[in-house]
Amino acid sequence: MSEYTEADSWGGSVGRVETRFYTFGEAEPFWLECGRELSPVTVAYETYGELSPAGDNAVLLCHALTGDAHAAGYHHETDAKPGWWDIYVGPGKPVDTDRYFVICSNVLGGCMGSTGPASQKPGSDEFWGLDFPVVTIGDQVRAQKRLVEHLGVERLLAVVGGSVGGMQVLELSLRYPEMVRGACCLATTAEHSALAIAFNETARQAILADPNWNGGDYHGGPMPDFGLAVARMIGHITYLSDEAMRRKFGRRLQDRCAPSYNLEADFQVESYLRYQGRKFTARFDANSFLYLTKAADYFSISQAWGNGSLVAAFERAMARFLVVSFTSDWLYPTAQSRDLVKAMKKNGLEVSFMEIAADCGHDAFLLPNHRLAHLIASFLESTKEGRG
Repeated sequence: MSEYTEADSWGGSVGRVETRFYTFGEAEPFWLECGRELSPVTVAYETYGELSPAGDNAVLLCHALTGDAHAAGYHHETDAKPGWWDIYVGPGKPVDTDRYFVICSNVLGGCMGSTGPASQKPGSDEFWGLDFPVVTIGDQVRAQKRLVEHLGVERLLAVVGGSVGGMQVLELSLRYPEMVRGACCLATTAEHSALAIAFNETARQAILADPNWNGGDYHGGPMPDFGLAVARMIGHITYLSDEAMRRKFGRRLQDRCAPSYNLEADFQVESYLRYQGRKFTARFDANSFLYLTKAADYFSISQAWGNGSLVAAFERAMARFLVVSFTSDWLYPTAQSRDLVKAMKKNGLEVSFMEIAADCGHDAFLLPNHRLAHLIASFLESTKEGRG
């Protein structure tokens, strides 16, 4: 997920919000798919709106790779930016907090309040680091389910997410089919392509090669900021598109009239990527980046639920689906969304699909788009009303 957030053009703000924390697993271990246990587990989350007396208006938002629980509103009056999806979440917005009880949690393995490799080991001053067990998207949604139940929600009106958040949407709809009425999958895929895995592996190698990484035991000393910054630069390229980069940067030089003929950042695009990389190191943990990208690479609903068949995987689904792709998304191209839709339709599931023309790349789902806004609002409305 890039640093894209722009001012909203519709609806109001949820205002001041607070991140809260739910801890479970003290009494019994939380077993992970890797075979190891993790106890206790803390999940950071935010909620907006009110749960209806019937408990039928809960919408779970799933964030992308490096996102967090702060989807909307502001933590402080001086916050420069609102939550990562503030343009779509709030009173009168597509995810209307006057109508829906909205939940957003930071994923297991993250570093924004939920238990992850940057957390301290229980009863110890040491950080988990590489002693932290490998987690999967399946583990993450099991933790989300525990949170949702803790909040008094038995069945979700809808789950909404983009990119890796869309993987969580798919996993929830298959792992807990009775729990999900509507599943909104944006700019996502049923599994990573070799190209996507290759980008993630290259980013991970940048971290592992940083001399300060120190086998993952870097807390209390110099941080592997250079490696993490390079990893972010690699990821950031995949979030954009050729057209977006041409329009934003072209071959323009940065603060100079002629090339330096050395290895300095001559071009604006070089300066921009270096800036994004440095900024990322201020808010994210290098080990967490390793674990989360690995979780995304392991994700495959055809392997997990269909014995290798995507069609067979959706035999267990009960939700109605909205699948949205973007024309310039080369990380998770439209063909991958069409494969999802075909598998859903072959199972007779109710599914709507839209490919939205957008030249801004994979991160288009994070940017203001009236067509996307209309699709989300209509999908939530029709799901709530039980309309086909």
